Amino acid sequence: MRLDKWLWHARFFKSRTLASRHVEKSRCRLDGRVVSKPHATVAPDMVLTIALGPHVRVVRIVALGDRRGPALEARALYDEINPA
Repeated sequence: MRLDKWLWHARFFKSRTLASRHVEKSRCRLDGRVVSKPHATVAPDMVLTIALGPHVRVVRIVALGDRRGPALEARALYDEINPA
């Protein structure tokens, strides 16, 4: 699945366009490498680091969504990793 689409399904962004623009600005890392293409492929067990405003979120991708569902469904797509 595309990174921008997954970010939208997981409700990190209100639209897929916003997710694409955020990735293009190189504010994401997949498994430690900088990603600047919205079409980068994501899969379960990958670690995503994303800068959202003043916060940096580190999440492990658990599943790929079939649709952009409610918040509880979106929350099941990832596990939060707390940086130590």
